[in-house]
Amino acid sequence: MLFADWTASAWEVFRVMRRSIVLAALITSVSVAPGLAPAQSSPVATQPPQIVVTGTGEARVAADRAMILVGVQSRAATAAAAANDNARRVRAVLDTLRVLGVGADQLSTVNYNVSPEMQYPPGGGQAPRVTGYVVTNSVRADRLRLEEIGRVIDAALAKGANEVSGLSLFSSKSDSTRRVALAAAVADARAQAEVLARAAGGTLGSLIELSSAPEPIRPGPQPLMRTTAAMAAVQTPIESGEQTVSATVTARWTFVGGR
Repeated sequence: MLFADWTASAWEVFRVMRRSIVLAALITSVSVAPGLAPAQSSPVATQPPQIVVTGTGEARVAADRAMILVGVQSRAATAAAAANDNARRVRAVLDTLRVLGVGADQLSTVNYNVSPEMQYPPGGGQAPRVTGYVVTNSVRADRLRLEEIGRVIDAALAKGANEVSGLSLFSSKSDSTRRVALAAAVADARAQAEVLARAAGGTLGSLIELSSAPEPIRPGPQPLMRTTAAMAAVQTPIESGEQTVSATVTARWTFVGGR
């Protein structure tokens, strides 16, 4: 009898607990306001159609400035003697260039080298020996006017220079010329985009993005080998010709579809 009473009591407790759990779950579900329910994931917004093109433009300009490398190479039995001879001749070259109107800010030493001249006995049985020394000093004359180039070359050779290792021509108006090329590149890009838009049955919308490629690096000196033996009585002629400045842009527009 005691066991039966205990069993009935335990069963009654279990039923009460089950009703409490169900009631708590119902209260929880009702207490969540509709506005606070988990939001449904919205569809990903698609970008409007776009037209992307690359445009190019060019502008031509005559070169009116130059950079040139003038070198003096000296040989002697000792390094000191070669260096002294080289210094005397380089000083004479620089003094002459200044007399011609080349400013100190236009002249700079770009290379100075002292090296031994070696003689290698045939057969390789004996050690090589030093027969003399070579000293080389190269000076760069920059931002020269075009009409100065011939006089600078001839005067440098006459005063002891024996190497003219490079010549680079450029324009003092390169910035304004590049702006002209950029404007042409933008016009080219827009023309291409309008053609594409019409071909696709729509029109060109607003400009989204426009960028230009980095400006090309100015080319270095071009070989122009000239020695004292080749110096003529007349002034060295230099022809500038024209240079082409190129520009490239990338542009992005929206595409407005036809209706």
